[in-house]
Amino acid sequence: MFKQMLFIIKRKLLNIYMKLYPVSAARRLGVKIGLNCRLIKVNFGTEPYLITLGNHVSATRTTFITHDGATWCFREQFPEADLIKPITVGDNVFLGYGVIILPGVNIGNNVIIGAGAVVANDIPANCVAVGVPAKPVKTIEEYLNKNKKQFISTKAMDANTKRDYLLKHLVNTRSPFNGGL
Repeated sequence: MFKQMLFIIKRKLLNIYMKLYPVSAARRLGVKIGLNCRLIKVNFGTEPYLITLGNHVSATRTTFITHDGATWCFREQFPEADLIKPITVGDNVFLGYGVIILPGVNIGNNVIIGAGAVVANDIPANCVAVGVPAKPVKTIEEYLNKNKKQFISTKAMDANTKRDYLLKHLVNTRSPFNGGL
């Protein structure tokens, strides 16, 4: 009973630590992480020590899966079998909300992976990849050229200034919800 309570307390403390210091917590789990990374509610699975993240990687609600649980189907024939592979993510990579990265995947440098993508195969450098399974759809340069005219400089604004600016410039003033139509 005491060991079980101690385990639960340790798990809760680890969860708090992961929220407050996600990069440090990931390093303590064995993940190899470069500089200037941003991790928000990331799941490193059961073999975090097989995951390598380069410099300037951003991930939100990303799940890294280093093992293939489908070996379960062969458990009677091969009782000791596992299929486990490392995952490597290059430098300057953005992993959108809810991305799942499967065993053995390598993601190149300068890559954007769209929200909800399942990365089952290697993704080359300098591209944007989306879908299930994730596939490159354009170069990162094409993405930049398409979107840079729409960039908004809000990083130096405090929360209230940002809110006021965005409401003034982005919200449709003719919306039926504010009496505009």
